[in-house]
Amino acid sequence: MQTSRMCLFLSLQWCCFLILGTHQLQPSQTQVLLQLRKQLEYPKQLQIWGPAIDLCFSSSPRVNITCQENTVTEITIFGDSLQTRPTSFNGFPNSYQTLSRNFSMDSLIATLSRLNTLKSLSLVSLGIWGPIPDKIHRLQSLVYLDLSWNFMYGSIPSTISRIANLETLKLDGNFLNGTLPDSFDSFSKLTSLSLSNNLFSGPLPSSLQRVNSLNDINLSDNGISGELFDLGRLSNLHWLDLSNNRLDSSLASMPEFVTVVLLKNNTFSGGIPEQYGRLSRLRQLDLSFNALTEMGPAGIFALPNISSLDFGSNLLSGSVPMDLRCGDELEFVDISNNRLTGNLPSCLRSNTKKRVVKIGGNCLSIDIEHQHSETYCSEKHSDNEKSSRGKNNLGILIGVISGIGVVILILGFGFLVLCRKFCSQGSSEQHLLHKTVQDNSVTGGFTAEILTNARFISDAAKLGSQGSPPYRLFVLDELKVATNNFDKSTSMGEGSNGKIYKGRLESGAHVAIRCLAVSRKYTIRNLKLRLDLLARIRHPHLACLLGHCIDNEGNDEVGANNVYLVYEYVPNGNYRARLSETNPEKVLRWSDRLSILIGIAKAVHFLHTGIIPGFNSNRLKANNILLNEHRMGKLSDYGLSVVAQEIEKDKEEDGLKSWQMKSLDDDIYSFGCILLESLIGPSVCARKESFLLNEMVSLGNTEGQRRIVDPTVLASSSQESLSIVVSLTINCISPESSTRPSFEDVLWNLQYAAQVQATSDDVDNKSGKTLVSP
Repeated sequence: MQTSRMCLFLSLQWCCFLILGTHQLQPSQTQVLLQLRKQLEYPKQLQIWGPAIDLCFSSSPRVNITCQENTVTEITIFGDSLQTRPTSFNGFPNSYQTLSRNFSMDSLIATLSRLNTLKSLSLVSLGIWGPIPDKIHRLQSLVYLDLSWNFMYGSIPSTISRIANLETLKLDGNFLNGTLPDSFDSFSKLTSLSLSNNLFSGPLPSSLQRVNSLNDINLSDNGISGELFDLGRLSNLHWLDLSNNRLDSSLASMPEFVTVVLLKNNTFSGGIPEQYGRLSRLRQLDLSFNALTEMGPAGIFALPNISSLDFGSNLLSGSVPMDLRCGDELEFVDISNNRLTGNLPSCLRSNTKKRVVKIGGNCLSIDIEHQHSETYCSEKHSDNEKSSRGKNNLGILIGVISGIGVVILILGFGFLVLCRKFCSQGSSEQHLLHKTVQDNSVTGGFTAEILTNARFISDAAKLGSQGSPPYRLFVLDELKVATNNFDKSTSMGEGSNGKIYKGRLESGAHVAIRCLAVSRKYTIRNLKLRLDLLARIRHPHLACLLGHCIDNEGNDEVGANNVYLVYEYVPNGNYRARLSETNPEKVLRWSDRLSILIGIAKAVHFLHTGIIPGFNSNRLKANNILLNEHRMGKLSDYGLSVVAQEIEKDKEEDGLKSWQMKSLDDDIYSFGCILLESLIGPSVCARKESFLLNEMVSLGNTEGQRRIVDPTVLASSSQESLSIVVSLTINCISPESSTRPSFEDVLWNLQYAAQVQATSDDVDNKSGKTLVSP
């Protein structure tokens, strides 16, 4: 009996040895994996890895290493998904979203290339940043590559096509840009291509038509434009997603066996091809939010496998055939927000448990309360007639242009002679406008084209204006009445950008009026363009500019002496004054300060991105942050460099000297100084230089924080939330501008700190703790 048991035990040991020995990694392979962990900066998902661990048997839901014999064939590592993903990335690492500055994409690829049997690589949401290096082709054995949801930027190198056996390529959710490489036909085995949520632009590469092995294509959420070419030759294609791009051609033919086609939110025009009515395996077709005008074949609704049809928000006109039939599998139909008229066939007339039908926003004779009038849909026909007349006149227009061209050629020589004679005597008004805008604007970069072209204002600027009072012109007499002829009693102070008065308009509304000195180099026309640009800037956290008045407006030859800017009146004082408050009912606790700072960061980020080029020099100071009755922060004095003459910086007021002066116009640095005041209190302004030189290091440790930080902040903040803002402050006021974070990073960190603080406050409230102000 004992002999039998011993034999069984030895047999089991031998079997285990064979199994384990089959997958026991070569030492060199283990070293590569440990080096990979180091390059990824020891993510928590890889904490269990070590020299004594058989990495082939250390899988988890987020990590998997597959080995064949004694080499690695698959690496899968999923990081933590970002709660707030930025909309842009400036290419510089930050500690809360990307790997550190020490990370190198080149080194990562070089390390992985030592695994010469690696077939599958997935490194997802790990903070990997940088351009994809040309040496990516060294991963020659790869069949599956997924580097999605990282921070890679730049173009896809053409050398990637040299990975001959690649079947799946996924680079979703990065910041890759430029045009797509036109070498996809080099992938003879590629079945899945997914490059969604990037910044690609330009046309679709024609080489895609020749990759017959493709099963699915996802290029959604990019900026791809131009024509959608015929995809009928891609006989194996089942899934196509080109949603949310800028494609603007007519619809193209689709492969015979395609099952899902998603083309929403482009600018496709014309009709739906008849061929779509013969796609027998089609299950979902989304053509919403385009400019399609013709419904297309009724057979689409009766396809045997179709379950979802979305034609909403197009320009479809006419009536739907009453003999139209719906397939048994059809569960969802959206034909809303078009220009359809008449009645509907019975299968589209109402919602049922089996089928949802959306028909609102048309001119149908049913569901009247959700339809437009017939005149709304008839406008389409008049638009088409105008377009037709325009085409008929095209030949005439070309003839006229040709004639003008001949005249220009004849007069060209004489024009050059006149220019040589008179150009040295002066410059035209238009040239003066262009020159003054380019050379004399403090912010720089505002050309005449930008000042006169409203398209340079972003959609965010237009949204910011909703709910705000309309901008208007004021006359000087009106402002004199509002301020009792600018009486001293209405003065609110004087800063580097002129005097400020409090006024009351005839409507009873209180306003703040700034008298601004303007350079005489600006003509009235130039000045109006600048003011028009400033008038478009609206945001909830910006003190609203209500209008302006130009003194001596009638004189169009001489620059104005004064410009009066009329703002909304924000009644609750400024942020710097409130930081000094000792009244327990008025004191700003840590969560209050974070809320104000987040609002101002949003406003500044808007100023940087709401116009091209952005307002990047806004003289941010704590006393330029105004608080309304709800303790909501509003930034004042923004964008004044667009219209104001160059003003010498007030060194005594700002307390900046030596090397700090070169950063005076850097909004990141200035905001860092506001963060510092929020932590230390306004007293830091009087000793800013000595503090930066002598005490800044102490702010980074807990003991130094107890000694330096405002007691109100210490009493009302969690240590984690405080540490986040301290670290952010140190980075913002770094002497080297290249090491400072972007404003998106600033905003993200502040929101994260506020979230951490809110969680801490909830825990304290549930446990019965209270924070007592000192």
